[in-house]
Amino acid sequence: MQLFYNPHISETDTTIPFSKEESRHMVKVLRKNVGDQLHITNGKGWLFTAEITQADSKHCIAEIKASEFQNKHGYQLHLAVAPTKMNDRYEWFLEKATEIGIDSITPIICENSERRIIKPERFEKILQSAMKQSLSCYLPTLNAAVPFSEFIDQDHKGERFIAHCEETHKHSLKQVLTPSNTVTILIGPEGDFSTTEIEKAKASNFKPVTLGNTRLRTETAAIVACHSVAFVNEL
Repeated sequence: MQLFYNPHISETDTTIPFSKEESRHMVKVLRKNVGDQLHITNGKGWLFTAEITQADSKHCIAEIKASEFQNKHGYQLHLAVAPTKMNDRYEWFLEKATEIGIDSITPIICENSERRIIKPERFEKILQSAMKQSLSCYLPTLNAAVPFSEFIDQDHKGERFIAHCEETHKHSLKQVLTPSNTVTILIGPEGDFSTTEIEKAKASNFKPVTLGNTRLRTETAAIVACHSVAFVNEL
């Protein structure tokens, strides 16, 4: 099955118009024609089955034949991950986390961050592509980048964790996770969180955790955390 994305469709719509760019891709690249069936999601849980009624490279239109709401996984995962020095590593994290299952992402700017500016438009395209590739009907929310101190002062519901590399007392993330819960996990930059940031996080009820016995890159740590939450919720 090939999945398309259109954020503007609702369950009450009967037809779907496609933009000039999407129409050209469908007709010129994918060779879609009148009568061909499409599977489309709005990224909010709905899966639509539609049939092309107008195959124009500038204005393609499809008629909705059926719609079905897909249930979401039984947990809420929010990862706050510092941008990596190499942008492609962060993009890799976004892609894989979407495939595994994540609900929201916040880039956090830390004391040791080497990259402080991100390209949200590029990141959004990565998320959309990964959602379609993995045949998911839920598009993760990409929040605006914020300073670390601002993020931890926000009202985060559920369980809160900070994964860091300092040699202090920490629990294994997999051992302290609770299934079917809301989870927020902090992942630091290449230089790790500063001692001050770790203490501030602990003061804001973020529990220190370890992701294993080896030192992980930022993007690897984020994927391990994402998979740990997904794995615990499969049991």
